[in-house]
Amino acid sequence: MAACAPSLAPQGAETVPPALTANDFITGDGLHLPVRQWPAKTPKAIIVALHGMSDYSNAFALPAPVLAARGISVIAYDQRSFGKSPNPGRWPGAAALRADFTAFVNLVRANNPGLPIFALGESMGGAVVLSTLAEPSAPKLDGVILVAPAVWSRGDMPLSYRVALWAAAHFFPSITVSGKGLKIWPSDNIEMLRAIARDPLFQKKTRSDSVWGLVNLMDDARHAPAKIVHAPPMLIVYGAKDQIIPAKPTKAVIAELGARATVHEYPNGYHMLLRDLDRNIVLNDIATWISSITLLKPSP
Repeated sequence: MAACAPSLAPQGAETVPPALTANDFITGDGLHLPVRQWPAKTPKAIIVALHGMSDYSNAFALPAPVLAARGISVIAYDQRSFGKSPNPGRWPGAAALRADFTAFVNLVRANNPGLPIFALGESMGGAVVLSTLAEPSAPKLDGVILVAPAVWSRGDMPLSYRVALWAAAHFFPSITVSGKGLKIWPSDNIEMLRAIARDPLFQKKTRSDSVWGLVNLMDDARHAPAKIVHAPPMLIVYGAKDQIIPAKPTKAVIAELGARATVHEYPNGYHMLLRDLDRNIVLNDIATWISSITLLKPSP
């Protein structure tokens, strides 16, 4: 029975100070996580971008150049167990994801004194960012952008889903599941979806204990608003046609955040808003919002 319990990817002791190079983020337990950067010529702000489940830093290859052209540099890393990072496919644990995010933001801020630092989390990345804000050790951020954040908690799921998830994760943790056969469209950008299907680094199947871990993270994110004491300015963007994260928990989180968050809903938007065919509308709203925040920020 113990062998069948959900497991986490191996994690070492915190033995080294986190470090950031042009191509790698070295975590406190010594993992090397690949880094991608899209620098602006004359940056007025920097976005630290976190990708979603099964994805990796390549998720920002379409939107980042558009933001860089607006003076907003983008830097992203493959979160542990995703992309080219170690232990692909093994759930790393929400605590490790949050610790990495905090360390990464602190490194980016230290390397760019005076520049406003924003965090952008897409789907699972949004859950990491949102749940980190509820922690006492949350990094200093000038603003947060949540893109279709993964906030579909157990309390929002039917009982049958919760039972099936528990049974799969505890009795068959290594069994893999995929979305094949489900008539779910994460985006209307068919060319982009085909490129993902050909990309060997995009994870097509997910272990059941990883799904269990993701739901644990979504639980944290769903209940984070009540625990956030000092919230930076926040922007939440989501699509009315999102078939991945239901609208009900998203709107519940928005209601709990209240005046702390600016919200944009896109009638033609899907889950992958930043890669949809209408992505430039969303990216323009993000760039405009960042500009409004940086104008309010006093000069260093």
